[in-house]
Amino acid sequence: MFRRTLLIASAVVAAATAMTSSADARARTAAAPRRTPLHRAPAHEQLAALRRGEVTSRALLQEYLDHHAKVNPELTAVVTIDADAARAAADRADRHLARTGKTLGALHGLPMTVKDALETAGLRTTCGSPDLADHVPARDADAVALLRAAGAVVYGKTNVPVLCQDIQTSNPLFGTTRNPFASDRTAGGSSGGPAAAVAAGLSALDVGSDLAGSLRLPAAYCGVYALRTSRGASPVVPTRGHIPRPPDWATSSDMLTLGPVARTPEDLDLLLDVLAAPAPADGAAWKIDLPAPSKTRLGQYRVGIWADDAYCRVDADTRALLGRVADLVRASGARVDDTARPVDFAASDRLFQRLLYATSAASATDEAYAAEVEAAQQIPAGDPAGLFLHARTMRHREWCVADEARQQLRGAWAEYFTRHDVLITPAAPTAAVPDQSAVPVPQRSITVDGVKRPYFDQTSWVNLAGPVGLPALVLPAGTTAAGLPLAVQVIGPYLADRTVIAVAKLLARLLPAPPRPPALSA
Repeated sequence: MFRRTLLIASAVVAAATAMTSSADARARTAAAPRRTPLHRAPAHEQLAALRRGEVTSRALLQEYLDHHAKVNPELTAVVTIDADAARAAADRADRHLARTGKTLGALHGLPMTVKDALETAGLRTTCGSPDLADHVPARDADAVALLRAAGAVVYGKTNVPVLCQDIQTSNPLFGTTRNPFASDRTAGGSSGGPAAAVAAGLSALDVGSDLAGSLRLPAAYCGVYALRTSRGASPVVPTRGHIPRPPDWATSSDMLTLGPVARTPEDLDLLLDVLAAPAPADGAAWKIDLPAPSKTRLGQYRVGIWADDAYCRVDADTRALLGRVADLVRASGARVDDTARPVDFAASDRLFQRLLYATSAASATDEAYAAEVEAAQQIPAGDPAGLFLHARTMRHREWCVADEARQQLRGAWAEYFTRHDVLITPAAPTAAVPDQSAVPVPQRSITVDGVKRPYFDQTSWVNLAGPVGLPALVLPAGTTAAGLPLAVQVIGPYLADRTVIAVAKLLARLLPAPPRPPALSA
């Protein structure tokens, strides 16, 4: 009896000692300062730390708020914050994990930002327009609702040009978003705020929109990853709640897509898992099940390379970059084709412009549209000067003919992808160009190898995928001598979103590490 009691007592003491040691170890771990602030880590690492209880959502949010206070005044990337609501959401996530031992979802407790074109319930959404300066939606955009359902803590909104109608980011409400690598350079647009915020560590993830390269051009200029998601008759990421169209409209442009912005391709995958979903009205019967990549090694892929084109010449830095990428792909054992072209660049771009101008007319006022119709009638058919107005005011039959041309173009791309798995192109003709927010649009231009070029040539390469709804990913692939990011674009077949991410992951292992702007380590 005495021996049994002694054994029991010894076991209790041993267990107590072990529990105390374990508690002390946890306390030491919790007390030990991290060498690198967690907000600088990729999203998947932040989420793992949240799940393991190594950090609370509230503490991580405070890291972001502190970092925002340090770097955002110079960048103007995040333009609206509701810290109190974000703290309340973070506290709910922490309580749920403590009570149940389970997460709220794939983005449990992760503080993040979203583009100020996406409506957020209770949080001001301006789309950079003075007319919407006090617009506080009562309802989330469908994509934002998916983020919140997955447990994300949406703490702020990222800057855009007025109504997303520019390829650099500046507006009268908040000013100009600076490129994190050089304050005199543009961050691109219209998702300049999201790209700059992710690059600078103000968010590990953001959701941007892409109609005319608005997601991928800023990513290229700011040295981050971004994915334009597939779009067929419907998008794979629901777009209701995006401005423009006006607030409370149920429809959006027939070429608009939403997609993730991140500092790693793994994080694009993570956010795509959350965002890829049918519109709520279709959810009872439909689901989005994007196919997994069929290959595991870069050497297994059939890769097209379109390094340059007379229609939109790229500069020497970009040509050299495409050459290095092509060499890496060849060295991996992949089958490389640098001669075949899926479409005629000029014809594709002209069709894209016509469809873009047509869809943008939907939200014009009746008076403004009537004036455009009258002005278009004064310009002879076929006059290049009338492209904008003729496209804005085309009749429905003309639009149907243009849409048929689009479907034929999709068929040409589909045929190309029977012989190729992906196509690699430049993301832009150059690295980030000087910001021209103070220059009237007709007077803006870019310079490519010393040659003055039209301002909107910046988006010609990314607009190859736009009219046909193909998934297209931009990834950082090098830098200029001045340290500005350079990027390439990977285009895949319709619905091969996961394949272009997989190729980006494989390329990232071979390419130099993406550059880090000073703001990330501030």
